[in-house]
Amino acid sequence: MAFGGFDNTGHSAPMSEINTTPLVDVMLVLLIIFMITAPLLTHSVKIDLPTASSAPTVETPDAITLSLDAAGALFWNNESLPQDALALRLADVAAQTPQPELHLRADKDTRYEAIAELMAAARLAGVEKLGFVTLPARE
Repeated sequence: MAFGGFDNTGHSAPMSEINTTPLVDVMLVLLIIFMITAPLLTHSVKIDLPTASSAPTVETPDAITLSLDAAGALFWNNESLPQDALALRLADVAAQTPQPELHLRADKDTRYEAIAELMAAARLAGVEKLGFVTLPARE
């Protein structure tokens, strides 16, 4: 027997050789799998895209900046805005065609509840394009 046995013939010394046959079998199977899958990873679909004539670009409306400071004060394009006028302004933005983007800037100390209320008010008014303005990370 290759691994030893339970016979009492006096061979009680441990085996000093490592059986590498299972390791070689596994490595060969993995090699075959990788040889089959490697060409599939580099396969790409070749298509011939149609050419289009150049059309004038549609002008997008200016983005509207809605700012919220840590105290909860609102600013519409850097102009102070009372809280009760927000719904009317958002409804005006939602009625425009094409609809401008609403950029939301908030102080880092602003409570999330206030930001969530602004997002809910914008969604309720029908604003579909809402983005967040942040500062890039410092390295």
